[in-house]
Amino acid sequence: MLDSAMAALASLADPSLLIMLLIGTVAGLIMGLIPGLGGTGAVAILLPITFGMEPPQALALLIGALAVVHTSDTVSAVLLGAPGSASASVTMLDGYSMAKKGQAARALTLAFLSSMAGGIIGAVGLTLAIPLARPLVLSFASPELFMLTVLGVSLAAVLSRGNIIKGVSAGLLGLILGMVGTSPTTAEERFTFGSLFLGDGLSLVAVALGIFGLAEIASRASQRRGQKETISLGGGWGQGIREWLTHWTQVIRGALIGIWAGVLPGVGATAGTWMAYGQAVATAKDKRQFGKGDPRGIVGPESANNSVEAGDLIPTLLFGIPGGVPSAMLLGMLLTYGIQPGPSIITEHLDLMYLIVWSFAIASILGALLCFLSVKQLAKLTKVPFAVLAAGLVAIMLLGSFQEGGQLGDLWIMIILGAFGWLLKSTGFPRAPFLIGFVLAIPLERYYFLTDSLYEGFDWMARPGVMVFLAILILPMIWAFIKFIRARRRTNTDDGHRDEQPEDDEAPLKNSAWSLTASGIFFIAFAAALISSASFSPEARLVPQLVSTGGLVFSGILLFIEIRTRLRGRTPKADETLAQEAEGILDTQPAKAGWTLDAKFALKTFLWMTGFLALTAAFGYLIAVTIFIPAFLLIVARARLKVAIIYTGVLYVVLLALPSLLPIDLPQGWLNTLV
Repeated sequence: MLDSAMAALASLADPSLLIMLLIGTVAGLIMGLIPGLGGTGAVAILLPITFGMEPPQALALLIGALAVVHTSDTVSAVLLGAPGSASASVTMLDGYSMAKKGQAARALTLAFLSSMAGGIIGAVGLTLAIPLARPLVLSFASPELFMLTVLGVSLAAVLSRGNIIKGVSAGLLGLILGMVGTSPTTAEERFTFGSLFLGDGLSLVAVALGIFGLAEIASRASQRRGQKETISLGGGWGQGIREWLTHWTQVIRGALIGIWAGVLPGVGATAGTWMAYGQAVATAKDKRQFGKGDPRGIVGPESANNSVEAGDLIPTLLFGIPGGVPSAMLLGMLLTYGIQPGPSIITEHLDLMYLIVWSFAIASILGALLCFLSVKQLAKLTKVPFAVLAAGLVAIMLLGSFQEGGQLGDLWIMIILGAFGWLLKSTGFPRAPFLIGFVLAIPLERYYFLTDSLYEGFDWMARPGVMVFLAILILPMIWAFIKFIRARRRTNTDDGHRDEQPEDDEAPLKNSAWSLTASGIFFIAFAAALISSASFSPEARLVPQLVSTGGLVFSGILLFIEIRTRLRGRTPKADETLAQEAEGILDTQPAKAGWTLDAKFALKTFLWMTGFLALTAAFGYLIAVTIFIPAFLLIVARARLKVAIIYTGVLYVVLLALPSLLPIDLPQGWLNTLV
């Protein structure tokens, strides 16, 4: 094991690996500054570039970006009072207060050093997890691996903030979508409707970029103004270092909380940072300065948000269960390379695991160093309106999605899923269980049939490991039921609701006609899958029918609640409200208008994307870019003509040069085929 660790470290002396790690780190820092992208956007955008690379180079690029996105998202939170990601909103409480006092440099020093330490401690946690979990992982057989896949989807749904039933429904629909294509057991095509394009299944990049990337752009493209006011850095670099050393215990505690939040599927960086902030407040003797510029309110959350990403990698690599969305995409990349996480990666690719550890630690240090050196320049990027950035992001994301399969059909799928992702986000459906379900669909089915063929009946459920996983699966449900009972008795009206406000802010269309529509789509999709799967062979239809039936039950409950709320036309009665709040079924906000300004703008944005794709299909990618980019900038972003010309020119030259520098193909249109 030590030999593998040293060999992985020695491999980083390879210039190609170091360059990929540096590029990934810089890209991660830039994407961390752009609201809404974060680790998910960073991995989704960089993932297509890795196609054609060797696994070590691809991992160095992705891990470099993933390790530092939460280092740079602090800059706008401290200097502008506008966090680059949801997890950075915790840092804003004390960081922005400190900056308004002329001590921005002090706050950023605390944040950068804490992020670096969190990343290193996270890498150490991952290192320690390998030898500790190795005997356990190697003892796993197909029943345990099957239960782990079930556990991954279930926990992601149950532990996601907000609505449990919505989370479970999203996870089950992700499983159904992941089953599109050839069955792993019978080589029979399912849900393809005779299409050769769907025979290979849906592209992971298209699904991830659509559900998260395009949906985020549609949500934020209406932001035509950047931040005008910027607070000067001021002094306090030395004071920040001294305070960071003073509060080293908060750094370690925050990092450990972050690792734990990362290990649990669906919890994520935002919940991890709030938990770290909560423990910092709870353990402090003097709490009066929290929210007014207390250094303890910065070091704990900042060390937590970086270690969350390292914690995510522990279940992803050791058990094949992604802890979050970025690690789900990383898992998909490993499977594309034929690298199976779990026992296989420990026995056959241990050097790659240690390469990830070293890359994460080095990128954390490098990211903090680059932030110290370039904080003034990074802050300028946050002043660019998101609508201006959106034009280039759409072009890059569509190009990235094209790289996996080289088919325009992936891009149409991506836009459709983008609109669906926007609907999920706006109506409060957690999207992480959806993507995790999509990634785990085929492994779940494969391990189930392997288990079924090796064991008689339900004998496999008597294995100790399976029983432990069953207990882990059932306990959160029992806890939710207990909360429901306690709420009905009016003994616990607040539990489980303390951290839902941030999610409410990101779901402005909850309890509206849009959420009713979303529930209806879920119900119809599960019903269609159940009916369609009836024509499959018994082996091929077993799992899709089980998943569809479960989905019908949960989406049916959701649809019933939505219809009942519409019929009543007012908020539920007080006693029902308490029960539903505790169960996470329903919020108590009144119904809202259907076509809000945000909804109209999102629709227009998707129409623009569709137009861009139609131009690409007709005339090719480069011509489409030269038409779409300036038109979007002038009409949607309302940018100046000079900005539109320079923006388009620079992007055109970069795209023209890309195929020569990287293994990237540009989509060719119908006109090009004629010529």
